[in-house]
Amino acid sequence: MIKTEVRQSIDPRFAKGMDTDGLRKEFLNDNMFVEDQISLIYSHLDRMIVGGAVPKASSLVLDQVKETGSPGFLDRREAVIVNIGGDGVVAVEGHSYNMNTYDMLYIGMGSDPITMSGENSKFYIISAPAHRKIETRLVSIANAATIELGSKETFNERVIYQLVHPDVMDSCQLVVGMTKLSIGSVWNTMPAHVHDRRSEAYLYVDLPEDQRVFHFMGEPNETRHIVMKNHQGVLSPGWSIHSGAGTSNYSFIWAMAGDNVDYKDVDMVAMEDLR
Repeated sequence: MIKTEVRQSIDPRFAKGMDTDGLRKEFLNDNMFVEDQISLIYSHLDRMIVGGAVPKASSLVLDQVKETGSPGFLDRREAVIVNIGGDGVVAVEGHSYNMNTYDMLYIGMGSDPITMSGENSKFYIISAPAHRKIETRLVSIANAATIELGSKETFNERVIYQLVHPDVMDSCQLVVGMTKLSIGSVWNTMPAHVHDRRSEAYLYVDLPEDQRVFHFMGEPNETRHIVMKNHQGVLSPGWSIHSGAGTSNYSFIWAMAGDNVDYKDVDMVAMEDLR
């Protein structure tokens, strides 16, 4: 079973007038991980699709999604499948890929269908339009390019793992990785930035069930927040900051799509300009 929700693009002038429920309805990615179901969110932000698949009782097949307007899901798209659960298997184009926790499988354009299995697995799905076929590739944390940032003094000591990234492999426009905060650190992506040349999606992971992340969004001079729990995601338009502070340390998977794949191509926001 495939269930798809469509999200429209939201203008920042409209977003700043939203209440808590309005912000959560438009930007929070909730209920993506339902047993024996593929749950997708089709966003008009760079036509990104994010979602989840939980093949508890039997395999789940991702083949046709009506909202893409094509016979096959990946006829004009690329995708990254991330295993955020126990061991699982993803099969595509006659090949089976054994996936451990936080392994990422890049799947190139035209590679339908995708079959996901493993009773303890839980798959996070990211997809964006593509213009050419690139070879499917499995990338693990051990193969990632890493960047160490922050410090204990500013409570943001963290390691950034770049997996589907120009420094590791080729893709059309998807750039996907993971950031892990050290014990005692709670802030991510602060000082804040925006990047109008691409949209982004977060998925918070490794967060204890009784803890929360306060995710900050909005224009730099009109910030808002969304309170999030483990395995919830958020959509971030190009005009919005995307930062957070947790009640404990945590990790998050970030995925970007748009005109630019340079991770450092951002517009920094000075602390004194945040409101």
